[in-house]
Amino acid sequence: MDWNLYKCGRAGHITYAPDESQLRAHMHARTGSAELWQCLRCGTYVTGEPHGTGPAAQAPMVKRGKQIRGDLILRLFAIERALRVLLFGVAAYGIWRFASSRLTLTQAINRDVPIVRSLFKQLGFSISHSLLSKVQSLLHVSSTKLTVLAIAVTGLAVVSAIEAFALWQARRWGEYFAMIVTSLGLPFEIYELYDKVTATKATLFILNLILVAYLVTSRRLFGARGGKEAYEARLRSDSVLDEATATATAPAPVEATPVEATPDAPAVPPGNGGTAALTSAAASPATAESQASTTFPTSALPDRR
Repeated sequence: MDWNLYKCGRAGHITYAPDESQLRAHMHARTGSAELWQCLRCGTYVTGEPHGTGPAAQAPMVKRGKQIRGDLILRLFAIERALRVLLFGVAAYGIWRFASSRLTLTQAINRDVPIVRSLFKQLGFSISHSLLSKVQSLLHVSSTKLTVLAIAVTGLAVVSAIEAFALWQARRWGEYFAMIVTSLGLPFEIYELYDKVTATKATLFILNLILVAYLVTSRRLFGARGGKEAYEARLRSDSVLDEATATATAPAPVEATPVEATPDAPAVPPGNGGTAALTSAAASPATAESQASTTFPTSALPDRR
């Protein structure tokens, strides 16, 4: 799959007109009805005015190929963070509502528990006292603890929302933010797994571990694999503008000068051994005679015995 064409098809082309004359001529084309400029991402020539102009060194760095695929991977993690925002948001809303109307809920449960118990008894089920005690213990939590819990869950929702936005935009500051926040949560997830292993806990831990490893290695965070300079150098080395610069500044190939035919030296087409043939044909008569005498067969000499 051509990721460059995929990205240009969704987000549009990016063109740039450099000030350097040779490079500008290479990236510009003209038809009978329109002007064409080479796209910095996919390399095709598209119609319309360039999106920017200036020195080649100030041209925007455009992500191509594997970098585009990497941004799509980050967007998958951004979707997972958006789901967390939804879950944490609903939980925070429920805690706030529970804290504000706890007395009403207590009265409702005390009134409805006998009805619910008799209904379950008729259906063949029984509500244990342990379940009722847990519900009652939740109802007797202090307002201060409920407020702290609601603030904490709301904070998790906000942090997850920032992570989702940053990963979706694939900004470098967002990659650092997501990596740091996710790394800080790994020890707590390890403790939760040590306490009790569940499929949900294990899946979330593996996803977070993959995200941290991917951000550090692929995006070269915290100096890994050369750091930011190596990351930007890779973007520049893979750019269409650099390829066009190398092509525009490359020396023109030297063409062989054709040798005119003479009466004594017939024209020989260029090719392998053409130079030797021309040299042999243009040799002087004396040289030719000496070569003939040298190569004269020995069997033609008279027998002087």
